[in-house]
Amino acid sequence: MHKPLLRRRHFNCSLLALACWGFVAPVAAAPAQRVLVVGDSLSAEYGLSRGTGWVALLQKKLAQEKPGVEVLNASISGETTSGGRSRMAALLQKHQPSHVVIELGGNDALRGLPLSMTQDNLLTMTRQAQAAGAQVLLLGMQMPPNYGPDMARQFEAVYAQVAKKQKASLVPFFLKGIGDDPEPLKWFQADRIHPNEDAQPRMLANVWPTLKKQLK
Repeated sequence: MHKPLLRRRHFNCSLLALACWGFVAPVAAAPAQRVLVVGDSLSAEYGLSRGTGWVALLQKKLAQEKPGVEVLNASISGETTSGGRSRMAALLQKHQPSHVVIELGGNDALRGLPLSMTQDNLLTMTRQAQAAGAQVLLLGMQMPPNYGPDMARQFEAVYAQVAKKQKASLVPFFLKGIGDDPEPLKWFQADRIHPNEDAQPRMLANVWPTLKKQLK
């Protein structure tokens, strides 16, 4: 009549003994550092084979140089700073990153959206991430030459102003050595907008030195 109860007690005692002696497998610990990338098609592997984009290359590099750091890619092709702003709070709550890389603004420029709106969105996202305890890295973009030098300078300054105001890290031009190459077409897909697979290591090389300084 009391045998099942005795068996359960025996099982619980045995389990406790195993735990004390270290024979029970520990629960896997969450990564000490988690990098959340919030970007557009430049980070979402648009037109590329899966696993060849710069974010995927970043994960491989971290596995070699800083094991235990996790990378989460929340990038969406076509995303604007407004879209990123609307998603940021939920992403921060869900993933609780230690670092946030914001790669947005290029689509704002292509759509001719107001610079003041782009700056306000970047500023808000940076503040949200910092308030959640994350370090922020902004990846700056540049406008195509056909927009004119004045507009190009103003757009470039948006990233510098946000970074300075919030004391966030900044990569001034994410596509350095690609978009400003004397022969840039060799680095782009047929649409002449999205970098090809050969350009991805260069993109990572532009990000890595600054991100590495942020990581412990």
